[in-house]
Amino acid sequence: MDLDGELPSRYEIRTLRPEHSEWARAIWMHSTFFASPVWPKIYTKDRTELCYRLFKATEYATDHQIESGLSLGVFDKEYEFRRPEAARLGGKLYWDLEDVAADEQKLLAQMDFPLVSVAFAHDSFYPLDSARLASISAVLPQLSVRNRVLQERDLRDPGSWQATGPGQVMFRNGTATKANEGGRGFMKVLAQYMMRKAAAEGFRGIQIVCLHDAVNRVWSRPPEPFKAAVVSRSNCASDEDTEIRESFRGSEQEMTKVYVALR
Repeated sequence: MDLDGELPSRYEIRTLRPEHSEWARAIWMHSTFFASPVWPKIYTKDRTELCYRLFKATEYATDHQIESGLSLGVFDKEYEFRRPEAARLGGKLYWDLEDVAADEQKLLAQMDFPLVSVAFAHDSFYPLDSARLASISAVLPQLSVRNRVLQERDLRDPGSWQATGPGQVMFRNGTATKANEGGRGFMKVLAQYMMRKAAAEGFRGIQIVCLHDAVNRVWSRPPEPFKAAVVSRSNCASDEDTEIRESFRGSEQEMTKVYVALR
């Protein structure tokens, strides 16, 4: 089964490893504060400082998902390094977390590595430690509001889908592509690769929260034979929940929780 046949030949999908953690977080955070249809609309100032803060806060979440062996990345096999040191090391992140004057383009130029797109996931039977996620909520308190509302509106019987053991239900949590590599379809290729790979490994479902129309479209319309359902949703601008509207003021994004049945 050709799982990454849609990629141009210079790119390949690989399982993310611990040595890719900083690269993956940098792509994720850069996209979060400079390309997302949500966060740049809410936070119009101090984005670089927020990017650094969340970069540090997401270390545990990133490492947990990489260590699961379920997180994936697209790598450029023909990447041209900007610095001799990065070429010698196979890639390096050059962010100075004290340089809050760095703009979007400078941060991108300091990402001197061949990883171009990421998709984080973990086995839901081994969940993220909520106590260790508090530092993320300190940077983006809206996440707690989003999670509450989407959970309240998810009317499924938990016994109908939740995992009772390992290798049953995967949680997808975070996807991003380097700003200068967008528009190539990496997110869709990674998503469909992950669905087929998870099914081949025996998983029966994948759940994801989407904060982007394209991500929701890809996950809610999976390839055959998989089936998807949007199990809850919320709108940043017009939601009936006042806390959502106030917390996400500035963004008009539809937020969804999608469950993909793999069998």
